[in-house]
Amino acid sequence: MAVKADIDFQKDLFDAATRMRGSITPSDYKHYVLPLIFLRYVSLRFDKRRAQVEEMVNDTESIWYSDDQKVRENILNDPDQYKSENVFMIPEEARWSYIVEKANDSNIKGILDNAMKLIEQENPELEGILPRIFQGSNLPAENVAGLIEIFSRDVFSARHEDSVDVLGRTYEYFIGNFASSEGNRGGEFFTPSSIVKLLVAMMEPIEGTVFDPACGSGGMFIQSEAYSERGNTLSFYGQENVETTLRLGKMNVLLHGMNAEIRLGDSLLNDQYPDLKADYVIANPPFNVDTWGAERISKDDPRLIGPVTNANANYMWMQHFLYHLKDGGTAGFVMANGAMTTNTTGEKEVRQKLVDDHHIDCIVQLPEKLFFTTGIPCCLFFLSKNRNGSKGYRERQDEILFIDARKMGSLVSRRQKAFSKEEIEKIANAYHEFRNVDGELVDEEGFAKIAKTEQVIGNAYKLTPGIYVGTAKVDEDDIPYEEKMEELTNILRDQFNESSTLQEKILKDLEDLV
Repeated sequence: MAVKADIDFQKDLFDAATRMRGSITPSDYKHYVLPLIFLRYVSLRFDKRRAQVEEMVNDTESIWYSDDQKVRENILNDPDQYKSENVFMIPEEARWSYIVEKANDSNIKGILDNAMKLIEQENPELEGILPRIFQGSNLPAENVAGLIEIFSRDVFSARHEDSVDVLGRTYEYFIGNFASSEGNRGGEFFTPSSIVKLLVAMMEPIEGTVFDPACGSGGMFIQSEAYSERGNTLSFYGQENVETTLRLGKMNVLLHGMNAEIRLGDSLLNDQYPDLKADYVIANPPFNVDTWGAERISKDDPRLIGPVTNANANYMWMQHFLYHLKDGGTAGFVMANGAMTTNTTGEKEVRQKLVDDHHIDCIVQLPEKLFFTTGIPCCLFFLSKNRNGSKGYRERQDEILFIDARKMGSLVSRRQKAFSKEEIEKIANAYHEFRNVDGELVDEEGFAKIAKTEQVIGNAYKLTPGIYVGTAKVDEDDIPYEEKMEELTNILRDQFNESSTLQEKILKDLEDLV
């Protein structure tokens, strides 16, 4: 199937699904659509494996056990025949063929909830992943039947050679489009693939441990696995603070044939992996979060290299990432541009410590509109524990690479930009040339520049690439005017919305008094 046809097909699915949402809002609708895709996937893999086992039985039947139907059924239903191939056992009343048969029953929502329950009972490792939410929902039964019809199309059938892959890509497409359709809430579980691909291409995770303590729907894991090529050894660990989002992440990695340990909890306040040291930390944490609970962080917390402040969690995230890096490891993560220059007490001290201790490896400033969910300008930070020349990289302790990518990216919709493959390669190659022993990075005016640590210190520890690459026009505090205005406009818009909400509440309270 051609790439263009795939994309058009997935858009048709999304449009059909949104037309059928009835009384369910898009932000809730993903919790119904995505489990159905997952149910179709596990059933598909079971059907394929069962056909293989049946073929094996038929080939050896006359030699082993003649026409003993009981022995035949025992082999066909032997869990070991499936688990050995990483296939989940699917009870008869949870198989897609059964769901399709019952699609137009008035109790189809109850049938789906029961299917989720039966699959979890048969496969304890899936406990807590499959929600039983259809029966208690306002989603009309005919809409559920319509969704079942969509995912029963031939492209998803066991007869189609690429059906499992199409399911995986369709799942990813749905996640992205739900993020786009629901505004800021979408950012809780989805990072656009353009950002994920760039981060992973720069990090080059080939083997070792990948950790994402804000893993959302698991996109960092999916892309890391694809980059490393199957056969290489990567292990994945994640943490997610929202239970419904954690389910999406677990379903997503399983749908792509991967294993990842993902635990529930607030990474900053309830670290579920206190002893984990990773080769790669790759993340898109929720940034610019205030009143996040800094007072609950002990002064003896082993993650701390400096103070914490309730004004913003950004630099607590950085300390968290650095702590979880093993010697020789690298962390790459998305961050708000303000973190590059903040003078807020507590934040600036940590930034100075990161520079003085030679942990800042690279900063990439991103173009606007890369994210579905925020107008706040963003950048990429890279922290490294191999800047002393370990792990086969060159010694670069007194250097920092700055990349200004603000003029890159092209509009793929009215509201969103994306990097091209060539742009991703250009940025990633600049970083590789900077850190590799045989690298030959040539400074490019307006794009990339290697700065000495003393230059950064001389610029009051400010990390904005425009200061160093030579072309960015900055105001007195080194934040480009258009970016400052965009951020202030978004803040003002949020305040207007909050004011409107308060006015409506006051009016309602007054009406209740009449």
